[in-house]
Amino acid sequence: MKIINLRDYYPFYQSDFFIDVPDEIAELFRQFNRKEHADFERRRIYNAYYSLDAGDNIEKDVVLLVLSPEEIYERKLSKKELYAAFNSLPEKQAKRIYAYFFLGMNKAEIARIEGVSKPAVAHSIEQGLKSIEKYLKKFL
Repeated sequence: MKIINLRDYYPFYQSDFFIDVPDEIAELFRQFNRKEHADFERRRIYNAYYSLDAGDNIEKDVVLLVLSPEEIYERKLSKKELYAAFNSLPEKQAKRIYAYFFLGMNKAEIARIEGVSKPAVAHSIEQGLKSIEKYLKKFL
């Protein structure tokens, strides 16, 4: 049995309060103190005096991205332009670009499915991206 002072562990105690605890509990208190001190030293060394759950709504601002009406309108316009550029492509190029970028397929898989060579798919995707780039430059 060990004697510990609860005032050392609980800040709301105003005066010393000694109590007998089993050795295992005393060891847990020591481990807790060591961990607290290690965390304090890490914060001190790395100047990490902030927390996302500090209560100043930083985490809300990070998680909930609130866009202004202007930003929403700009995104909507850019999406429309991108869709228009995508729709201006020939059907094969559009399908290949869609499979590559949106479905996450690699060029070899697309070539195997379509029964063509991998360089043909790669060239088609490159040409499609160049066409999209030219189309979008008209609007900028």
